[in-house]
Amino acid sequence: MLFEGSISVKAVMLAEKRKVSKIFIDQNKHDKDTDFIIKLARSKAIEIVRSKREEIDKLTEKNSHGGVIAYASDRTSDELDKLLDRDFLCLLEGIEDPFNFGYCLRSLYAAGCGGVLVSERNWLDSSTTVCRSSAGASEYLNIHVYSDLEKTLTKIKKSHLIICAARKDAISIYQQDYQRPLLLAIGGEKRGLSKIVNEISDQNVFIPYANEFRNALNASSAVSVIAFEIYRQKEMRQI
Repeated sequence: MLFEGSISVKAVMLAEKRKVSKIFIDQNKHDKDTDFIIKLARSKAIEIVRSKREEIDKLTEKNSHGGVIAYASDRTSDELDKLLDRDFLCLLEGIEDPFNFGYCLRSLYAAGCGGVLVSERNWLDSSTTVCRSSAGASEYLNIHVYSDLEKTLTKIKKSHLIICAARKDAISIYQQDYQRPLLLAIGGEKRGLSKIVNEISDQNVFIPYANEFRNALNASSAVSVIAFEIYRQKEMRQI
């Protein structure tokens, strides 16, 4: 896997969910981020190659790397049992764009989500885009890749409330109590959530709009609004 940019490269090393094999850095690049990356890489015995910018350009699809790239291994799925002690989980389903997926992960991590569930068909193989669009959050988050959705949700339901972003029989996100452990399920704009998820839902919630508007927000916007309401309520509990 190729990772581009200082933020992504730092995240991959700090999260320690992959093995980094080699880092290329523009030979003329000298700043605090570069110094930090070099120091961290040396502490982990990662090979560092100082190279001309043109040579780094040849290794990438787009020249937006800022003079820093890294090669790392594929990431393994985090075990579901590792996530069950977290009080805020999220299921992302049917998101059809890697940037949107990355933006979702960025907001979830910022709002304190303890783990994300995705199907085997996901955007994790587009790690360069996902890592950059999530500002590195995709590397720090626990991510479980499930093969059997119904079995996975049945197990989670024993300890977590399952809340779906869906308008049928829904209450406002501001009426819902998020104090107990929960899993938030959010689907893509085109297909929404699958039948399996809708049928196992404990409560559906919707985002109230200020104006008449029948179209759904995109997934990353919906994630941000709901995730930070969950964060707000959980923070209020601590006061």
